[in-house]
Amino acid sequence: MTTTDTQAVAARLSTLDRWLPAWILAAMLAGLALGRLVPGLDGALSALEIEGVSLPIAIGLLVMMYPVLAKVRYDKLDTVTADHRMLVSSLVLNWLIGPALMFTLAWLFLPDLPEYRTGLIIVGLARCIAMVIIWNDLACGDREAAAVLVALNSLFQVVAFAALGWFYLAVLPGWLGLEQARLDVSPWHIAASVLVFLGIPLLAGYLSRRIGESRWGREAYEREFLPRVGPWALYGLLFTIVVLFALQGDQITNRPLDVARIAVPLLAYFGLMWGGGYLLGKALGMTYERTTTLAFTAAGNNFELAIAVAIATFGVTSGQALAGVVGPLIEVPVLVGLVYVSLALRSRYPHADREHREHREARE
Repeated sequence: MTTTDTQAVAARLSTLDRWLPAWILAAMLAGLALGRLVPGLDGALSALEIEGVSLPIAIGLLVMMYPVLAKVRYDKLDTVTADHRMLVSSLVLNWLIGPALMFTLAWLFLPDLPEYRTGLIIVGLARCIAMVIIWNDLACGDREAAAVLVALNSLFQVVAFAALGWFYLAVLPGWLGLEQARLDVSPWHIAASVLVFLGIPLLAGYLSRRIGESRWGREAYEREFLPRVGPWALYGLLFTIVVLFALQGDQITNRPLDVARIAVPLLAYFGLMWGGGYLLGKALGMTYERTTTLAFTAAGNNFELAIAVAIATFGVTSGQALAGVVGPLIEVPVLVGLVYVSLALRSRYPHADREHREHREARE
């Protein structure tokens, strides 16, 4: 892409898109300030939950995910499910490498802090099913592939989360002569989280696509309807970030050194997982779009589930819960930065510049 093309694309971006890192930083700071300065706000927000699911966070995530899932062309999903290399690669990255890497980093960087170490291991077990949709879309990844991989991760999460928690917190440490911990979580609680954070927006997006195309046709649906709902994805993202950091703003600002200790392995984790996913996709000869999707689905984590499990098992003021909260504190800015890294690397792929322009124009 030439400098002129880049400037032209930038000029067509909305103010929200162009200044996204600044808005995200402002949302994080606003949430921290609200949690710190407004007495009882965190308690009031924590009380707004059903079966362990925070209603404010659920609303933000539903608003965030619906526009992106409404853009998915569901009649193209068979092209993703037929790509066995991508499906197997994603499963290996998410359910073999990811948890093992976080376990290793947690013990390497936090050998003397068992509560934070356990919290990080829980974060590593909770594979992303929500916010990765946004990062993938911003990086012009394959929407259909993202929908399939997120759904696949959701199924594995219901089945494997508790078993992997038992393995990495009790069995493997026992084999290695390390300190053991317990994780008491119901598969039904995980299934409820998946249903709320993925099932509802996925159904809404699918119905919007089916009903919209049957009424107006595909071209009119994508030209008229999608640009109207598109900006709400980023509004939902910013709202979610504000609420999330308001819930734990007091803890984060009161324990800056602890936050810094937790942040180091998280930075290493997100960088290694994204880089590993990208290199694997490139080595397998995947397109830019699918390589990007593979990288972001490998790097993202389901912080909603990790925080909920840590609070339910160890308590809201526990070190495990703090480690879960620090997860998105690090994940959000790091993955935003990786969006720009991914876009900078697109020139290494044939036809990526043209596809990038088309994708950006479709988002406006």
